[in-house]
Amino acid sequence: MSCAETIANYALRSIGIGERLLPRGEITLCDQFVLIGSGMIWNVYFGALALAFGFFLATGLALMRASRSAWARKPAEWFIFVFRGSPLFIQFFLAYEALVLLPRSGIELWGLTIETSWTTRAWAGALFVLFLNTAAYSAEIFYGALRSVPRGEVEAADAYGMTGWTRFRRVIWPTMLRLAWPAYTNEAIFLFHATTLVFFSGFPAWQQRGDALYYASYFADQTFNPFVPYPIVALYFIVTTLGIISLFGWANRRLNRHLPQAAPSRIRYRPALLR
Repeated sequence: MSCAETIANYALRSIGIGERLLPRGEITLCDQFVLIGSGMIWNVYFGALALAFGFFLATGLALMRASRSAWARKPAEWFIFVFRGSPLFIQFFLAYEALVLLPRSGIELWGLTIETSWTTRAWAGALFVLFLNTAAYSAEIFYGALRSVPRGEVEAADAYGMTGWTRFRRVIWPTMLRLAWPAYTNEAIFLFHATTLVFFSGFPAWQQRGDALYYASYFADQTFNPFVPYPIVALYFIVTTLGIISLFGWANRRLNRHLPQAAPSRIRYRPALLR
């Protein structure tokens, strides 16, 4: 099988499009690159959706933690403490064991039957754990940035007559994002790296449709050579990290576009010919 045929047959196999059986016998380098790249679709899926949903929950948690009311502050503090204080792998394990206990026939609610079997699958259960975990870490970052918003900007908003939601949306929230964005970029990178733990968690890969590490482990077992598939996984994640840095760097420039940018200094070569 040529490399072009391998791409056609296995490029989208992780989402159920293409060959059903994994390659056996003579496994080529193209097979490993294509199938591991196919598995990266799931890693990007976990990271992108968890980051998107976690962003809004983290913003709410940061506001709750900054609240003067103990009824709002304490739940946010405990949520952040639990998910930041416990290992992510243990969170995967406990979440899977808890979801398995749900009745397979579903839950009766107001006369409607809510299906629960899908919650034990990786695409839903693992995503839920990653979403809660990154929300806790991001909330701590946003809370620190929220406390660092210059008081003068808030007073200026008050002087303009801004109150409540308008002041938060137009002054406090943009400034909070500008201050938190470098640390939040690191959290996004760590989250995408943490998606590899889904392979080790209790959530099974359905019909051999796993993530990048799932296929790398398969090739390592088939070829008895882990020094090819695992560096391929690392290469894919390095490329993904460069993409995250570029995307978040563009967002950071958009957030700070109203601020004066220091022009990069030019390197000038001035040989000391005369003393």
